[in-house]
Amino acid sequence: MTEGKGLPRVAVVGAGAISQVVHVPILSEHPGVELVAVSDVDLHKAVTVAQRYAVPLVLGPEEFLDRDDVDAVVICTPNASHEELTLAALEAGKHVFVERPVALSSKGVARVLEKAREAGRILEVSFPHRFRPEVSALRAFVAGGELGDIYAVRASWLKRPMPVMRPAWRQDPAEAGGGVLMDLGVPALDLCLWLIGRPRVTRLRAIMTGDAGMGETAASILAETDQGVAVSLEVSHFFFSDDDRYYARVMGTEGSGSLAPFEVYRQLGGRPLDVTPRQPRPRGGENVYTNAYRRQLDHFVRSVAGSADTPIPEEQQHLMELVEAAYRSARDGVEVAL
Repeated sequence: MTEGKGLPRVAVVGAGAISQVVHVPILSEHPGVELVAVSDVDLHKAVTVAQRYAVPLVLGPEEFLDRDDVDAVVICTPNASHEELTLAALEAGKHVFVERPVALSSKGVARVLEKAREAGRILEVSFPHRFRPEVSALRAFVAGGELGDIYAVRASWLKRPMPVMRPAWRQDPAEAGGGVLMDLGVPALDLCLWLIGRPRVTRLRAIMTGDAGMGETAASILAETDQGVAVSLEVSHFFFSDDDRYYARVMGTEGSGSLAPFEVYRQLGGRPLDVTPRQPRPRGGENVYTNAYRRQLDHFVRSVAGSADTPIPEEQQHLMELVEAAYRSARDGVEVAL
């Protein structure tokens, strides 16, 4: 909870694409927060973003740590800096919203989780798919047992190849932590496990392809949970089609659900019946991507203000253990037990 009176005061750390498309525009117009600063190693970029959205302060790297007028930070820097910045922010008494992944290793995630517990501060990880209405609805069907016993869940996130005019940090495995598995696989894997109640995975096999210099460009994973559910994942940066594909399906003994499009079918009277609930449309012409971010950032703001609950994201350590196991499986050509 924020000390003192007034609205929570937030600094956005990192002025790259995700900040410009999502974080700064949303927070600058949020009635429950005061966006006080933008921070970046590239001060010119930070100044440009701050001026565009009338943010009063521009800060250099880590300057936000010593400021009493910053209660919380949104970290959207390259992946390799997430752990260090999050640890430093928590140590300085700031609440933290961090883009995934929290860290590039399971041990790094464990260090961040421990620091959040010690500091008694909010730590929220960017997984906006959890805040999409259709994802919440499908998860409720699963949790309520309306699809019967779940036996399989799968997800695909496939992106068409895009020309890279000037390589950025995402094309550098050292900065990104890997290739497409770290970029698209982490949220897609989280989606699979989130939909079915976050079980533990006991074994997995992974196959990856791609350029060693730029990280893997495609990855496929088949895993099994401690409840015997089959989890399959397919991600790619080289999907040749008319559009990108984002897809998930949950299958049970009494029904199934999928997105996108959002559909839920249950067995009633011996026949499959469409029981898909109607979902609200994003307001103001927003797409589902930015609307989900708006919902999650609103949850973070309310948590900082003390009106919402955000437990320590313990599941992030197991998620990163799965990513490490997948890289090990692909490298050694073996199934990995966890």
